[in-house]
Amino acid sequence: MPTIEPAELANRIGSGLLSFPVTHFDDQLRFDEDRYREHVEWLSGYPVAGLFAAGGTGEYFSLTLEEIERAVGAAVHQVAGRAAVLGPAGGSMRAAIAQARAVEAAGGDGVLLFPPYLTEAGQEGLAAYVEAVCNATGLGVIAYHRANAQYSAVTLQRLADRCPNFIGFKDGVGSIEQMTQIYSALGDRLTYVGGLPTAETFALPYLELGVTTYSSAMFNFVPDFAIDFYNAVRRRDHGAVFTALREFVQPYLEVRNRVPGYAVSIVKAGLDAVGRFGGPVRPPLQELTAADREDLARVVERAAMPVVA
Repeated sequence: MPTIEPAELANRIGSGLLSFPVTHFDDQLRFDEDRYREHVEWLSGYPVAGLFAAGGTGEYFSLTLEEIERAVGAAVHQVAGRAAVLGPAGGSMRAAIAQARAVEAAGGDGVLLFPPYLTEAGQEGLAAYVEAVCNATGLGVIAYHRANAQYSAVTLQRLADRCPNFIGFKDGVGSIEQMTQIYSALGDRLTYVGGLPTAETFALPYLELGVTTYSSAMFNFVPDFAIDFYNAVRRRDHGAVFTALREFVQPYLEVRNRVPGYAVSIVKAGLDAVGRFGGPVRPPLQELTAADREDLARVVERAAMPVVA
């Protein structure tokens, strides 16, 4: 039985900021569980609603099944109920089922379902993929809408009707028209999570479409800023939000966008910049150049500013 029932999990994750902790590796690119535990312990001391262990920023795509289970189990232990802990599933249908079961075995509270590997698929196939994972676990399942797994409102309604533990929709596409269609059709049946890269950029307009939360990668290294920004979004403090976007988020994006894959690498470099250990990324990702690290360090200094109007 899940520690948190799916309906309760849906309410919890929709009520506060979410984040993906990075997954730490040593200089041989082996999972560094001690540093990972230390990091998750630090993050869970902040008022965050949920952590996606071994997620996108956690380099899910480069982890083995055993590493996923270890990372989720370690996060569950360190968080100790202070926030929900969700784990990943994805790839082939059988791999996704195995990963979802591993997350459940490790004590995770929910599953974030990533797109299937490589191939494009129609709505019938995507629905069958999500339904197979939902049927394989008692945990709440959130579908990640991006790349080759883009779900129509009709498909989501079908899944919501057939799978009680299908609780959430994480948007990584950014179509206002599509989000409007989905929210109009399903309303509060699902919890909606902003999942575009550097979701802070889209948080304010998405709030009006029922997207009450988002996953913040920068929470990894500037948690105070990330929490303050989220609170400013929720109170619709436009002045504070746009000041923070102008002074910190946009300069951060300028560095992040220089190289494909920097969306993960820059987070680990951000931890290094604030005096905490980020460590290396696994290939095919690449490290920030020395010049980019210097630019990032200057940007991070701005995160100390309070997010107030």
